[in-house]
Amino acid sequence: MNRSRIADLSLLLVAMMWGCTFLIVQHAVRVLPPLAFNSIRFTGAALLLALITAIFYRHEWRMLSWRMVGHSLLLGLFLFMGYGFQTMGLLYTTTSNTGFITGLSVVIVPFLSLALLKHSISRYTWFSAGLAVAGLYLLTFTGSALSLNKGDTLILLCAIAFALQVAYTGVYAPRYPALPLATLQLAFVGLLSTFASLIVDGTAPLAHSAELVMKPDVLWALLISIGPTSAFAFWIQTACQKYTTPSRVAIIYAMEPVFAAFTGLVFGGETLGLSAGLGCLCILAAMLMAELSPEPAPTIQDHDESAPLASSDR
Repeated sequence: MNRSRIADLSLLLVAMMWGCTFLIVQHAVRVLPPLAFNSIRFTGAALLLALITAIFYRHEWRMLSWRMVGHSLLLGLFLFMGYGFQTMGLLYTTTSNTGFITGLSVVIVPFLSLALLKHSISRYTWFSAGLAVAGLYLLTFTGSALSLNKGDTLILLCAIAFALQVAYTGVYAPRYPALPLATLQLAFVGLLSTFASLIVDGTAPLAHSAELVMKPDVLWALLISIGPTSAFAFWIQTACQKYTTPSRVAIIYAMEPVFAAFTGLVFGGETLGLSAGLGCLCILAAMLMAELSPEPAPTIQDHDESAPLASSDR
C-alpha cells in the first residue's frame, strides 16, 4: 500500500473520530460554553503535542522559524474562524442547515486547491464532490427542505474557513515538520478561543472552569477532545497532507456526518430513514470514487522546499 492510500485511510480515521464523538461533545457544551470548551480543548491539545515533541522529536523544534510561526498562525486563524462562525451560526439557524452548509466545503476546496497548488479539477473530483453534496443534503434534510435564514451566512463563512484550513495545510504541510506545525496551529486556536470566550461569555465560564471540568460529561468530552480528536487528529492531518490532495481530504471529511449519524443510531436512540440512508451511501460512494480515481496525489517532491510559493505566500 502506497503512502497516498495510507494517508487517505488515516484521514478517514480522523473523520470517524470526529463523527463518533459528536454526541459526547454536544452534551459537554450544554454545561461549558462552546468557546470556553474550545479554549481548554485546543490549549490542552497544543500542550500535549508540545510534550510529545519535546520528549520524542526534540530535534524538530530546531527547525522552528518565524515563517513557520506565521503560517501556523494563519492555519490556526482559519480553524478558529471555522469553529467560531459555526458556533455563532447555530444561534440563528438549524442543525440541519449547519451540517449541510458546513459540508459545502467539499466543493470549495477544489477551487482553492486549483488557485493555491495549481491542482487541476478532474471530472472525478467534480463528480465526487457533487455526489458528496447530494449525500449531505439527503442525510441532513430528511423529510424536510432547505430553508435559508440569516444564520446561514455565518455557517457559509464557517465552511469557507474550514476549506481554507484544508487547502492551506496542503500548501504548508510539505514545507515543515508536522508536529511543530500542528502544535503551533492548535496553540493559536486555543489562544484565540480564550480571548473570544472572555469577550462573548465574560470571565465566569473560564473562572469556574475547574469546577465545570470536573462534571462527568465535560471531563469525558475534554479527555477525548484534547487527545484523539484534536492533538492526534490535526497531527495526522498535517502529516498526511504531504501525500494526498486537499480535494480528497475534503471528500473524506464529508464522511464525518455519516459516522455521526451511525453513532446517533446506535448510541443515541435515533432513527435513520430511507433518505438519510441513501445520503450515507452517496457520501461513501463519493469517497470511494475520489480514492480510486486516477488523479495522482502530490508527493513531497512536488512541493520542493526551494520552490517559490504561489500567491498564497505570506
